[in-house]
Amino acid sequence: MTALWEPEAKYRIWFEIEAHATQKLADLGVVPHSAAKALWDWWATNPAIDVAAIDAIEAVTKHDVIAFLDWVAQQVGEEARFMHQGMTSSDVLDTTLSVQLARASDLLLADLDALLAAIKTRAEEHKYTPTIGRSHGIHAEPVTFGLKLAQAYAEFDRCRARLVAARAEIATCAISGAVGTFANVDPAVEAYVAEQLGLEIEPVSTQVIPRDRHAMYFATLGVVASSIERLATEIRHLQRTEVLEAEEYFSPGQKGSSAMPHKRNPILTENLTGLARLVRSAVTPALENVALWHERDISHSSVERFIGPDATITLDFALARLTGVVDKLLIYPARMEKNLNRMGGLIHSQRVLLALTQAGLTRDDSYRLVQRNAMRVWEADGALNLLDLLKADADVTARLAPEQLDQLFDLGYHFKHVDTIFARVFG
Repeated sequence: MTALWEPEAKYRIWFEIEAHATQKLADLGVVPHSAAKALWDWWATNPAIDVAAIDAIEAVTKHDVIAFLDWVAQQVGEEARFMHQGMTSSDVLDTTLSVQLARASDLLLADLDALLAAIKTRAEEHKYTPTIGRSHGIHAEPVTFGLKLAQAYAEFDRCRARLVAARAEIATCAISGAVGTFANVDPAVEAYVAEQLGLEIEPVSTQVIPRDRHAMYFATLGVVASSIERLATEIRHLQRTEVLEAEEYFSPGQKGSSAMPHKRNPILTENLTGLARLVRSAVTPALENVALWHERDISHSSVERFIGPDATITLDFALARLTGVVDKLLIYPARMEKNLNRMGGLIHSQRVLLALTQAGLTRDDSYRLVQRNAMRVWEADGALNLLDLLKADADVTARLAPEQLDQLFDLGYHFKHVDTIFARVFG
């Protein structure tokens, strides 16, 4: 990913754009075929791009594209004067950025594929591992750890689909000349360059590719980053000492704290939380780049020189890191079972509520009967058992027999549709 954004890689894309455009101009009879041949013959020697020499020229010209064209002309000779016929700098710069972002997308999609594979493996491994579901951070009802991971899989699968769409939207080519009118360059040149670089043509480029495309692209990266943070935050909570249902792999010789030898901290997922913030920080500037003056200005340029490499490289690293976390995640079913039983059966309260309503009580009366017993268990910090209290409550047993109450505390009842959910997620 880093290599995509190196100056030499950028200049190589610049050259390909210029050479392909010159080739098509030659085919159209605008420039001699010898000009295109001279460019491609020099390119065939696999020349090194002298970034320092180009920088030295730019220090004088104060214009990066002109500096590059001057340097290429020094290498190729007189025929190089036919380069850039009818083109403007944005034709090169914007099309190059499209190529870079499309190629970055391909790497990110591969990252997502690896992450999805890791999540799927662990989800199937723990498809029926019971654990407590939480709302507001409070015990709610039983789920399975596999369902937690299935949710993450579905979310990242959506992220992948969004990134595919964002790649298609960003991968456009603009070779339309000053203010985008094609006055001095035939639209056939744009179509040819687009085909050679695997891009689509930009319908209306107004000299620059419209920045709503880029805004959508970086917004998509921001959503992927937020999904990374969601899963990372879940793991961080599960690793808390009071919970300890799962934790990051702790390798032999690893140390968690310079002061406290006992510490095993969720450093990787905390790191991912921070990296997600960095990726999202690119979204607002990308949105603000959409509004440019008239046919073009370059207020977007300085922004994109930062957020292009920073957001894609950071997200690439974050996805790879999260894949490693999931792949090596330590999962503790016994601790999950302990936490399930932590609050004396309160997690089954809804089933009792529903059974009482089906037995003839109003919902409000049913709620009141269950809650008055549940609050005793809550205030006793799980030292009491909800099932025992309900069996001792005459108002409850007047409607539900003890054996009926026993059935309502069946853990397996909550998992009867796990297969259905897995089929929806994994096919």
